Amino acid sequence: MILKCIKVVAAAAFALVSLNVSGQDLLARQAPIDRKLKAVDSVALIRQIEAEKSAYPAYSLYPNWSHDRVHAFGNTVTIPDTFRIDLTGFHMPTTNTKITSKFGPRRRRMHNGLDVKVYIGDTIRAAFSGKVRMVKYERRGYGKYVVIRHENGLETIYGHLSKQLVDEDQYVEAGEVIGLGGNTGRSTGSHLHFETRFLGQAINPALLFDFEKQDIVADSYLYQKGRSKYQRTATGSNSNMMASSDGTIRYHKVRSGDSLSRIAKLTGTSIDTLCRLNRITRQTILRPGQVLRCS
Repeated sequence: MILKCIKVVAAAAFALVSLNVSGQDLLARQAPIDRKLKAVDSVALIRQIEAEKSAYPAYSLYPNWSHDRVHAFGNTVTIPDTFRIDLTGFHMPTTNTKITSKFGPRRRRMHNGLDVKVYIGDTIRAAFSGKVRMVKYERRGYGKYVVIRHENGLETIYGHLSKQLVDEDQYVEAGEVIGLGGNTGRSTGSHLHFETRFLGQAINPALLFDFEKQDIVADSYLYQKGRSKYQRTATGSNSNMMASSDGTIRYHKVRSGDSLSRIAKLTGTSIDTLCRLNRITRQTILRPGQVLRCS
């Protein structure tokens, strides 16, 4: 009787061990499947995020997507105190280099962009990749114009075109042709009116683009709330504003190996002046690509 009970217990224990081993085998076989499913889910999620970004560039910054007005944000958007705008991946909107009207007050009105001399029919290209938000016509304003919202948070405006070659909601790559130069709207001669805006706030395009050199000023631009809408040479307590619209202000793009003393010597200024203009100290570590105001 005792021997029989021992056999029964042994058989039950063997069955439990076999079941446990089988369960472990099943889990081991299931693990690679789970990893594959997670990988598939991750790829699908990444694709969905990329699709949303292309559908609504900078969707985390802007409250809406509207075809109605160029400056459609007003008090509906929260503007961050600072925001770094990536300028890499750019393309100059035109190969022309002559600026005919700068950013700033003009005939008792604010001129919120740069006027670049182009001729009717000249090719105009998208400055960055993004999605076309507006393709409209204003008889007493921009004329035929295009507004593009970009992944870096900027919106660019191209005014006085003779022809628009894109449609609203169309995704365009940097450098893609979007229109032809013209003289439509409130214009006294053929030119491109080019604006750069962040959440509706105008930024002097000269702080981002160097049309003469056909290049960007730096790899990124630090937007600072309250200091980017109207930036020009100032006097008195505002003389340290980091901006220029009148060509007398000079900048230096920091390169590898540059020091404050070297930059001061190259630009004909002093280290103390560089520190004051840029709100830095003699101990500040300079980064390649950083832009310093020199006058």
